[in-house]
Amino acid sequence: MRTRKAVLMVALLLVLFSKRKGSAAFAQTLGDDAMCLQGVLSALASKGGGLSSWTSTGLKTPCLGSSASSLMGVGCNNNRVYSITLNASKLAGTISPSLANCTLLETLDISSNRLEGPIPPNIGNLSYLVSVNLSNNHLDGNIPVELSMCAYLNAIDLHANQLSGPIPSQLGLLQRLKFFDVSNNKLFGAIPPTLSNTSTGGPRFNMSSFKGNSDLYGYPLPVEPAGGLSVVAIVGIGLASGLVSLIVTFTAACVWLRVTEQGFAAQEGKISQLMAEA
Repeated sequence: MRTRKAVLMVALLLVLFSKRKGSAAFAQTLGDDAMCLQGVLSALASKGGGLSSWTSTGLKTPCLGSSASSLMGVGCNNNRVYSITLNASKLAGTISPSLANCTLLETLDISSNRLEGPIPPNIGNLSYLVSVNLSNNHLDGNIPVELSMCAYLNAIDLHANQLSGPIPSQLGLLQRLKFFDVSNNKLFGAIPPTLSNTSTGGPRFNMSSFKGNSDLYGYPLPVEPAGGLSVVAIVGIGLASGLVSLIVTFTAACVWLRVTEQGFAAQEGKISQLMAEA
């Protein structure tokens, strides 16, 4: 009997401990989201009151008690932050590394603002990230190779920034990637074949995904010969040169034939005169 009571007591203690542990873990995840958004806010500057709803009270519990959030641009699901959408919100500043604390984030859109600085490499810690849009800003530095760690990424839009360096070839390993745009930056080097070709030989992403980077080269961009002349221009110059060469050759041949005919005529005249004297 005592043994049975002891077993029941141990089981009860384990249940209470697991509940406390689960509550602590839940509180920790909520704390991570709060830390994430507080860091994002501290790194941004709003020029038009776009972040006025991001109050200290709201930041402490961004999703608690509902599937929605009182914070503009923040989407919640099961009391966790799953989207941050602040596009065209007249924001300046930088992208905070604290963003990586929103561990269940699926959508990040801070496009069409005036953000500066690099893309934090620890963005690769957002293992559930599906879509990232940081286009139309003033971001610089390299495209972080750590983005390739976000295995669920479906869309990467970084166009119209000042990003430099090569395109990480590892991004081509993202099997779910359906949209990719790094046009109008300062990227250089060869376009990774993993992003430009498919297993069937067709283009994975077309020319519009890469254009506007003067030192970027490779398929599917058109070949730009030395001197900046296009293929059409080179062909045109070649045809024109060939035509001029043909005209010059034809003219020379005509002159040669004319001179030859005059020589033959002179010779015939001399022969006729000698025969007449004889």
